[in-house]
Amino acid sequence: MRVEVERGAIRPLDPASEDEIDWVARGMRQTLIEVEGEAAGTALYTLGWLRDRVRFHLDAHQCTGQVWVAEAAPGVLLGHTIVRVETDDTGRRFGLFSTTYVAPAQRRGGWASQLLRQGEAWMRERGLPEAATWTSATNTPLIRLYARHGYAETADHVHEVTATRMVRLARPLA
Repeated sequence: MRVEVERGAIRPLDPASEDEIDWVARGMRQTLIEVEGEAAGTALYTLGWLRDRVRFHLDAHQCTGQVWVAEAAPGVLLGHTIVRVETDDTGRRFGLFSTTYVAPAQRRGGWASQLLRQGEAWMRERGLPEAATWTSATNTPLIRLYARHGYAETADHVHEVTATRMVRLARPLA
C-alpha cells in the first residue's frame, strides 16, 4: 500500500530490488554510526548482515514484518522504518519499530513522523495493542520524535556488547 504525502510517498520496500535493500542496510549502518560513533557503529554488524536483516523482515516464513520507505519521487529514497510483530515474556504480542532512518538532508521535514504513523497503522491492522522501540539512551533525536507521538520510557537495560544503556519507548495503540 502506497501512501501519498505532501512531498512524496511512503510505500513498502520492493523486495526484488537489491538497490533498495542496500539503501536501507546503509541507513541502518548510518544510524549505528550516529549513535555509537564511527568505530563502534561500523564494527557492530557487517553490511552483509544488515542486508540479510532487511530480507528477514520481508520473509513471511521468518517474520511478520514490513519495511517502509519514504521517497520524494519514484526511486528517490529519503528514509525507512522497519516494523515487526514481537512477543514479550508473558506471551503478549506487540509491534516493534526495529529501526528508523531519514537521510540527514531530509531531516526536520516530517518524514520520520510519517514513517512512524505508517508503522503504527500497520501494527493496528494486525490488532497489536502496543507499539515500542529500543534505542540508545543517548539517541536524543529519536527519543524526542517518539515522545512527540506519545511514547514514554518503559524499561531499560545495558547492551551486552556495547555497554550502552538502552531504553524502551512504548505507547498503547488502542
